[in-house]
Amino acid sequence: MRLNRIFCEGPLQNGATIPLSAAGANHVARVLRMREGAPLVVFDGSGSDYQAEIVAVQGDKVMVHLRQQSAGVAESPIDITLVQGVSRSERMDWALQKATELGVASIAPVLTARSVVRLDEKQAAKKQAHWHGIVIGACEQCGRSRVPTVATPTTLRDYFANVRNEGMRLVLDPAAPGSLTGIASVSSKVELLIGPEGGLDDDEVSAAQKAGFTLVCLGPRVLRTETAAVVALSVLQARWGDLQ
Repeated sequence: MRLNRIFCEGPLQNGATIPLSAAGANHVARVLRMREGAPLVVFDGSGSDYQAEIVAVQGDKVMVHLRQQSAGVAESPIDITLVQGVSRSERMDWALQKATELGVASIAPVLTARSVVRLDEKQAAKKQAHWHGIVIGACEQCGRSRVPTVATPTTLRDYFANVRNEGMRLVLDPAAPGSLTGIASVSSKVELLIGPEGGLDDDEVSAAQKAGFTLVCLGPRVLRTETAAVVALSVLQARWGDLQ
């Protein structure tokens, strides 16, 4: 039987008795309706799982005892950073959730010329926290013990200005001469840039190429931004990652 998995801010220590976070406690007590003595798995994103037991449920507070530490599910051999153009809330949430399930190591939300969403500093921090919660929930569901990082939203121009010269960089473009499946091999580090609704404009595509990104397409049809993320990540993991 697969146990329910709950994220808890660490560091965790075997043998400790700890309170779950407010979100975790609410999920355990009010959604799952678990009670004292029920088993579950707790993880802090560092790569380990802890077999645990609920020892107290008191209103909005849940205490668990960590009984046994074990290695979590192995991560993908490809260290993928999804550079995702910020889109409307439901689409962005869905893309980040599925990207986490498909094994990305980090997510860099970027604001582009065609991004419908506009964020000031306060809104950006709020969105980052929200997206972090989406990623944690996806890890709880899919069994990952490492939580992908979610960077503070930034403009695509600023992202290019701070991009590092390592690994392979790919940008999706429906007009690209070559397809993602046509790449002979990928490096152990991959940055995958996907535009928002409406895609990237010509200046952004040109800037991406100057920053070392290779244009690739996903076939003859133009996919929605959230669909493109799932398809591209699936191709990468199926050909060179852990979906082989």
